[in-house]
Amino acid sequence: MHSTKSLTKNYEFKRLYNKGKSVASKSVVIYCSRNGKAENRLGITVSTKLGGAVQRNRIRRRLKEVYRLNERSLRLGYDIVLVARLRSRYAGWSELEFSVMSLLGRLGLVINDRNADINVIDIERKTI
Repeated sequence: MHSTKSLTKNYEFKRLYNKGKSVASKSVVIYCSRNGKAENRLGITVSTKLGGAVQRNRIRRRLKEVYRLNERSLRLGYDIVLVARLRSRYAGWSELEFSVMSLLGRLGLVINDRNADINVIDIERKTI
């Protein structure tokens, strides 16, 4: 992934669960907190309640791919944990992507590309 590392330590996950902001949908819960670094760190949690190893890994791969495809539109400097819910096992790709991106938007992690383009155009006009 472009500018993302993995969360691997149990205490990092616990810190986010206890102190981070959270938002939830029917298929995913997202926890996030600033990390003070120039990169994001991502953790994905899939409970054994969601099925066997094959199903859990499939959910994990799909969530990781949703993140990877959209990571360039996210702000840097955050620890993010995606927690899969039962509905994510049966969710279609577009539903899963919409769910994750709308939750990240509610947390304020999505960079609004339209505003970025407008700011660039305004700067160009001012310099001419």
